[in-house]
Amino acid sequence: MKQIAVFGAGRIGRIHATNLAALPGVKLRFVSDPMPGAAAELAQSLGAEVASIDATLADPSIDAVAICSSTDTHSELITRAAAAGKHIFCEKPVDLSVPRAQACADAVRAAGVACMIGFQRRFDPTFNEAAKRLAAGEIGKPEMLIITSRDPGAPPVAYLKASGGVFRDMLIHDFDVFRWILCGDGDEAAWLSATGSVLTDPAIEGLDFDSAAVTIRTRAGRLCQINTSRRAAYGYDQRFEVLGSGGLLQCANQTSSNVVQWDANGIRGDKPEHFFLQRYAAAYRLEIAHFFECLQSGAPFRTTVADGVAAQRLADAATESAKTGQPVVLS
Repeated sequence: MKQIAVFGAGRIGRIHATNLAALPGVKLRFVSDPMPGAAAELAQSLGAEVASIDATLADPSIDAVAICSSTDTHSELITRAAAAGKHIFCEKPVDLSVPRAQACADAVRAAGVACMIGFQRRFDPTFNEAAKRLAAGEIGKPEMLIITSRDPGAPPVAYLKASGGVFRDMLIHDFDVFRWILCGDGDEAAWLSATGSVLTDPAIEGLDFDSAAVTIRTRAGRLCQINTSRRAAYGYDQRFEVLGSGGLLQCANQTSSNVVQWDANGIRGDKPEHFFLQRYAAAYRLEIAHFFECLQSGAPFRTTVADGVAAQRLADAATESAKTGQPVVLS
């Protein structure tokens, strides 16, 4: 029986804690959060206890921690958990600073603990099926990737001020998808150009972008285009297509049903799922199950702390390019 603690009782903490509590061979022991009421409510609902971070890390019975707290706490908690000898699952990003993210990777390596970063899109059944077909050579060699990533609405301005910006907060997932799908053979980004606009909410002018486009060229010459918006009136728009030398793989949106109605008024289907909580519900379950399966078997994680650092480097490059209006050449 593996015993685990969850740091963070907010939205994502509740998702992971609930999934952890349902896993066989796993005991959700502690919940910690700066808001005592939130920690107590979550712990009580799942049969866990409330404990401080200090007490949790000092408890030798705790095998692993799930870091689901605010972004600005991730790097410190990773470093502290590694020093305490705990295996680590951490939501993205590792840190908004590449040097601090790299320091976390170094700390994990030095401590000899396992650390998985929560890029849940790699566990989405549809996206993962496309990755398997690509790896099997069903469309030949990958050449071009087009990613569409649009939220149904922007978060509050207070959140945006601490988020690190659209490239570090929102597109960090898409940068990981780019590396996963287009660079599975070890290829990496060599050149990146990004631009952004404020088209949906004038209140964030000068603070962040709400609409962005990124173009990436890899060392092997492959191309990726990412388009994103914080406002899609029709729902949560998450899809991609990859063009290969022998064909195309296309991943469409998830809808509440696959029923399409044809009648005299036209052809109609359901809108995409409303938000990431619904769209990636299965991915979150599969992701945390994978974490414990790998701890048991010793197999490598699909998403490591090194993947977190690599995605952060791309996010930083995109931020720089959008601010300067110039492309960034990556070493």
